[in-house]
Amino acid sequence: MDAQENDNLQQVMSHLELEKLDENLYRTTSSNEGWFRVYGGQVLAQALLSATHTVPDDRHVHSLHAYFLRPGDLKHPIIYQVDRIRDGRSFTTRRIVAIQHGKAILNMSASFQIPEEGLSHQIDMPDVPPPEDCADRKQMAERFRGQISEDLLERFSRQFAVDLRHVDINSLFDNTPKAPSTSVWFRLNTKLPANYPLHAHLLAYASDMTLLQTSLRPHGQSLFDPKLQIASLDHTMWFHRPFRMDEWLLYSQDSPSSSQARGFNRGNIFSRDGTLVASVCQEGLIRLRG
Repeated sequence: MDAQENDNLQQVMSHLELEKLDENLYRTTSSNEGWFRVYGGQVLAQALLSATHTVPDDRHVHSLHAYFLRPGDLKHPIIYQVDRIRDGRSFTTRRIVAIQHGKAILNMSASFQIPEEGLSHQIDMPDVPPPEDCADRKQMAERFRGQISEDLLERFSRQFAVDLRHVDINSLFDNTPKAPSTSVWFRLNTKLPANYPLHAHLLAYASDMTLLQTSLRPHGQSLFDPKLQIASLDHTMWFHRPFRMDEWLLYSQDSPSSSQARGFNRGNIFSRDGTLVASVCQEGLIRLRG
């Protein structure tokens, strides 16, 4: 599809543009996105982008480790301050702080490496139906028409920047307890130029969309339960192999544990041919109130 046909897609691509205020200092150029607070994936992608601007082009991100410290304000720009921790012969390390109203809302460390050959192995991709046989968000919402609010039905019927296809059509709205594992296909809703350089940043953006809900599955809890307070607390990613965000990726997720009002979640991301391209870990707040 043409990017012009999807306002949400245009907004995502605009998020990958930062205004340089000074050396090592950047600011968002477009309005923040999110429902009640700034979407965490947006801040992850922008923090990584600000660090990338300070790194030579021959080095690519291989890992990031981030803590979400405060909820972001949708109405105000975010400033990203980059600390050039180390520039080595093979690796470059950066520390990034995202700031609003003079206070840190995210703290990230990111490491970049010059590509090199080495030992290689990977786990197998799960055997799941192809994305064409899986439900998109609109189909999932329609299945529960009359059981979910009109606001949710309308929200999930919109066109999204990232096309998500849940293997389990009941993932979002069914409160029946399930095993703490699930899989989701996703890709960007447009075709990117062959030499587009920011696939890792777009993956960071998308990686925060579905992971936390995995830890809710065994408890029969919905993301949209008003008694549930949820928020991402930290987020870690490792980038193993090249990939494209405009081609289908499988996000295989599981939650080994939840306790102390926190849910721990893991994800492996595979390209359609079964190549493991990235891994993710996240802990989130899952607090029941009342």
